[in-house]
Amino acid sequence: MKYNVLGNTGLVVSELCFGTMTFGGEGMWEAIGQQKQEQADELIKKAVDSGINFIDTANVYSFGQSEAILGNSIKNLELNRDELVIASKVRGAMGDDPNNQGLSRFHIFNSVNKSLERLQLDHLDILYVHGVDSVTPIREIMRSLNDIVESGKVRYIGVCNWPAWMVMKAQGIARQEGWHEFKAMQYFYSLSGRDAEDALIPLSQSEELGFMPWSPLAGGFLSGKYTRDKQEAGDGSRRDEFDFPPIDKEQAYDIVEVMEGIAEDHDASVAEVALAWVRLKEGVTSTIIGAKNMKQLTSNINSADVDLTAEEMEQLDEVSATLDRYPFWMVDFQDTDRTEPSEE
Repeated sequence: MKYNVLGNTGLVVSELCFGTMTFGGEGMWEAIGQQKQEQADELIKKAVDSGINFIDTANVYSFGQSEAILGNSIKNLELNRDELVIASKVRGAMGDDPNNQGLSRFHIFNSVNKSLERLQLDHLDILYVHGVDSVTPIREIMRSLNDIVESGKVRYIGVCNWPAWMVMKAQGIARQEGWHEFKAMQYFYSLSGRDAEDALIPLSQSEELGFMPWSPLAGGFLSGKYTRDKQEAGDGSRRDEFDFPPIDKEQAYDIVEVMEGIAEDHDASVAEVALAWVRLKEGVTSTIIGAKNMKQLTSNINSADVDLTAEEMEQLDEVSATLDRYPFWMVDFQDTDRTEPSEE
């Protein structure tokens, strides 16, 4: 396992991050995973023994069950807390009460307290805001996040699923006020979802933020189970019941066909090739992997040993390419005449 520095924090994280969205299995999360405590303990042990020091959860995953199971695993396995980087999230509805959701100061502080209780920890290493809250002003959100860090209950703050302009606005406000800024970004990024390359990854690089892709297998569609000849996995795979995130499936079939050839050359699985492509892309800090069972987790971890050639990366870039959106194509068109002056 290799390790990368998380943005400009000096914090070192494994290039693979173990995601616990499969833990619990309540409500909409049942289609994603139903791993109970014993299974979770086995998966966490395998991940940590493989060198993964970065574990991701969220309060909303199975409405707190994922956090509680993870907390029990840390205790059951007698893991060294000081050797783990634990991330959780806040935003989603955790009950019927109207104040039990969003990014108000009220909900942020209440949610962090409850997350720590479930995790049996005294602090989170990273707290992500899990989505946009159009009701609460960005200034209010950033002030609350600053204060939760100052309280000692959170070490770093991060952002998920916000548009780039909103992230930059939040950074500007925090910088102006001398508050804690975002240090991490977690976004959908895969061979079937490269939108983050337009503005989000460039922003993370410019601002020196860690970038963590979620759903690098596009909700399992790039696992190799789905092809034009087999459009349903038929084995209880999550995509069969929960068709998310949205992707261009016709293009995804083309991508899988290219990956099948590359996988054969590397004696690897299609899923391992898909994960390797994400891991090797510029700007990626740590790729979030999840697993329903030990076989999936082992394969995901093995992807860290798949080193694609420059030619193979180009093949995958080409088959997964989409038309540039405005203004990005205009920027490329107009900026071609501006080059760094020669030293000669």
